[in-house]
Amino acid sequence: MKCLLVDDEPLALDILESYLKRNPEMELMGKCSNALEASEFLKNHKIDLMFLDIQMPEITGLEFMRSLSNPPLVVFCTAYSDFAVEGFELDAIDYLLKPVSFERFSKTIERAKEYIALKKNDAVEAPDLDNDYIFIKSNQKQIKLSYDQILYVEAFADYVKLYTNEKRYVTLQTMKNMELKLPKEKFIRVHRSFIVGMKYITTFNSSELEIGAVKIPVGKNYKDEFLIKMRSKNIL
Repeated sequence: MKCLLVDDEPLALDILESYLKRNPEMELMGKCSNALEASEFLKNHKIDLMFLDIQMPEITGLEFMRSLSNPPLVVFCTAYSDFAVEGFELDAIDYLLKPVSFERFSKTIERAKEYIALKKNDAVEAPDLDNDYIFIKSNQKQIKLSYDQILYVEAFADYVKLYTNEKRYVTLQTMKNMELKLPKEKFIRVHRSFIVGMKYITTFNSSELEIGAVKIPVGKNYKDEFLIKMRSKNIL
């Protein structure tokens, strides 16, 4: 996997470079200190994964990302969590908060590898969401999956992961489309990255819920609607 690091802080570049060297399947192609350097680099090199700082002088990482017509897979890096929502709106594969630990970095690498593997798999296609079920293409078969089987849905850049009790499915679909099509009496969006099946919620508060052993964050922009929905079901 060919990587590019873009950050105006030399120390941040050095840390990410050291982490990449500990992953033999990753190849560091270059390091840039600003968006203009990165733009020139991308014109002459094919990059699979770009680690992009958000707060840089003159052109921010978010502005740079918006300017790219065919961007590589991007992981945003920043010292401020306030940019996370905007970063995921640009289909970033992940969002790393500085200082970045190697453990957290490794999770990002695994996420990126999974995503790139999906992109190379021609069998992945968008499902038909017009009925009370969807078909997931897996192992060269179309698998019928009813809404009642879905525990929760997780965003994965321009894919989504659908979790059931038996297994996880990944399909090409947007969270916005999933939210519009899933029955509102059964599902609720609780975070930019999560839609949950309400009947499977085992515990919750205003910042987090659980579906079995899985903990799912409740985003501040979704908290009020989530709590109102719980009250409407005489849960609160």
